[in-house]
Amino acid sequence: MDAMTERLDRLVDELRLTPGLTPHLISRVVTDACTRLPSMARAGRAARLDRLVHAESWIDAVLALIELELPMWRPCRLIYDGGEWVCSLSRHPEAPFEFDDTADGRHEVQAIAILLSFVEAKRLLTTTEQASASSVPQVAPSAAAYAFCCDNFG
Repeated sequence: MDAMTERLDRLVDELRLTPGLTPHLISRVVTDACTRLPSMARAGRAARLDRLVHAESWIDAVLALIELELPMWRPCRLIYDGGEWVCSLSRHPEAPFEFDDTADGRHEVQAIAILLSFVEAKRLLTTTEQASASSVPQVAPSAAAYAFCCDNFG
């Protein structure tokens, strides 16, 4: 397990136990889970997120975070089920829900459920990147390699 996966696991544990969002907790999520946002903040593209966090508009802030950090992911489901909110993020929201790989989050607080689905999407991306990086070994081209024709012309 790499450092990013461990940070995301700790973040999920902390989010599941928290009764509500705070600016400090959002800051922890940005520090531990976000890779694109720091450079966007330097370029001034995260000002809206900062305003929403300062206003404690948590749902809008979390949706803005998803938009900035995971531009290919969209919320495809947000339901209240059995006393908690369930949020699903998808890279293919137009696909039937049964056939889609979603990142899901569950919590009593709606904004935290959305944030948990965000962290789960980051975890899925991290695992996918690790798997694709190690599944096909990279071989350097050899100078002694010969190309030959295998066609049957007869």
